[in-house]
Amino acid sequence: MPGWAALLCGTVTVLILAAMAVAFWRDPDDGLRQTSHRIELLPRVMADRYTAFAILALVLTLHGDLAVLAAFFAVCAFMGFADGLIYARAGHPHGKHTLSGVLSTGALAITLAALATGGSA
Repeated sequence: MPGWAALLCGTVTVLILAAMAVAFWRDPDDGLRQTSHRIELLPRVMADRYTAFAILALVLTLHGDLAVLAAFFAVCAFMGFADGLIYARAGHPHGKHTLSGVLSTGALAITLAALATGGSA
């Protein structure tokens, strides 16, 4: 199958995920409605999300493409800091989330330094 088909699938995935993100940022209740998520099942949903991200991290690490790994660390940093900010603004403990952002930023810096110096996995 041609590579363009895979890129088309990626583009469609980006559009769907972006639409869901906008829905949740704009109105969390509407985001839940649009995605058919249920508050009482969110702990289970988080379990599968963490599992998926762990598998993705493993695959990307084993693949060894530093540019792709840097992008992954940037995404993880965003999530850590964004979650930390959400909890901090709500007056809840945020240290673990914020620390995740800090650690991911450190991993990103190390990976970018390796890329800048021509390092490889």
